[in-house]
Amino acid sequence: MSDTEPPIRLAVVVGSVRDGRFGPVVAAWFAARARRRPAFAVDVVDLAETGLDAGFAARLEVADAVVVVTPEYNHSYPGPLKTAIDAAGGAWRGKPVGFVAYGGLSGGLRAVEHLRCVLAELHAVGLRDTVSFHGAAGAFDVSGEPREAGADAAATVLLDALASWSQRLQAVRP
Repeated sequence: MSDTEPPIRLAVVVGSVRDGRFGPVVAAWFAARARRRPAFAVDVVDLAETGLDAGFAARLEVADAVVVVTPEYNHSYPGPLKTAIDAAGGAWRGKPVGFVAYGGLSGGLRAVEHLRCVLAELHAVGLRDTVSFHGAAGAFDVSGEPREAGADAAATVLLDALASWSQRLQAVRP
């Protein structure tokens, strides 16, 4: 990306609305990593605050790329996230979507696999590279930083892919 190009508008979606949820911690960490890169203008979209319909859809509509921060509930992603995805409908078209998942033993990866199918149906491009936190509550320290050294490297790979795919898909976005 050159200095004359506008930044990529990245929506970081907090996909859980449950009381006591861990998603805001994970999303804040990832958003901070993205904000370190001048190529991105980051908008954290928390479904618990934005709502699951028009408010979410409007924020997604202006995004060039999306990262969904999702827990794994019952081997899949949260129901409110599905409601928000469906409500936004066409706003997903032609956008690269990355995933930052968290959960127990699977680290949220089963939720990601389900999301890939749903988003493909909406003509979004789910990226292969994923950030995953196994045993999420213990994976972060009290300051909200991951204990695992590889987390920053995984975030870098995902952000690189988002930047690349966002530029490639620009022509097919409405």
